[in-house]
Amino acid sequence: MLDFLKSQIFYVFPHHAMSWIVFHLARIEYAPVKKLLLDIYLSLHEVNMTEAVEPNPYAYKNLNAFFTRQLKDAARPFAEDSNTLLCPVDGRVSQAQKIDNGRIFQAKGHDYSLLELVGGIDELAAPFVNGKFATLYLSPRDYHRIHMPLAGKLTDMVYVPGRLFSVAPHTVKNIPRLFARNERLVCKFDTASGPMIMVLVGAVNVSAIDTVWAGPVTPPSKNRIIHSQYETVDIQLDKGAEMGRFNLGSTVIMLLGEHVELDELISHGNTVRLGQALASFTN
Repeated sequence: MLDFLKSQIFYVFPHHAMSWIVFHLARIEYAPVKKLLLDIYLSLHEVNMTEAVEPNPYAYKNLNAFFTRQLKDAARPFAEDSNTLLCPVDGRVSQAQKIDNGRIFQAKGHDYSLLELVGGIDELAAPFVNGKFATLYLSPRDYHRIHMPLAGKLTDMVYVPGRLFSVAPHTVKNIPRLFARNERLVCKFDTASGPMIMVLVGAVNVSAIDTVWAGPVTPPSKNRIIHSQYETVDIQLDKGAEMGRFNLGSTVIMLLGEHVELDELISHGNTVRLGQALASFTN
């Protein structure tokens, strides 16, 4: 009951206004304010700084630079099997299973439409109607950069405006169609093994999503779907390469084809790390 009541607050919460404030606070470089913000953040979240290239949190120019800190190369070894898709983030598995005729399971009693998730664009949804998905939640203490599960060529990017509900477990359980209602960025790649989509879902205080090819994509001022196609632009990303990043934490939803088997460790509630096996191809 408490989780239900906490989630209901978000229906009247000023999502975008609060996120706008956090966006600007996180970019303050004035040393006393930056230190205060970092002190508050570090008191609330246990962050492992030994893995970071710069282990001193106060050395970063602002709170956002700290959020998006780079890890040491050896901190996340990648699964080497060429048949394996890498987990793209550090985080926790919210859900991972088969897509049921275009419906994606969110939590007990809730699912949502694949077509709605990708912005209502039929040709993007079609290859995944009976495929697999993995919903990966990044908490505020996690590494916030997102990497490629396998090599691919970018073909489409779709910005979908929406709410900024929290994506914490208690709201996922209680707010219907949450991931299809929140602001998000849909990135489709062609790979040697077929199409793959990475959906970067915004959330409260996640007021900016960046990609390596377009920079900041989701300031909360846009109010229409924007579909960018890249047939004539050669954007190729290697397996394991960085593809984007979040300000604060949020969620990545992987959409994969039918001929993919999710790894046994990619199951509800499990902690995952960038570079471990996410799935493998069955043919």
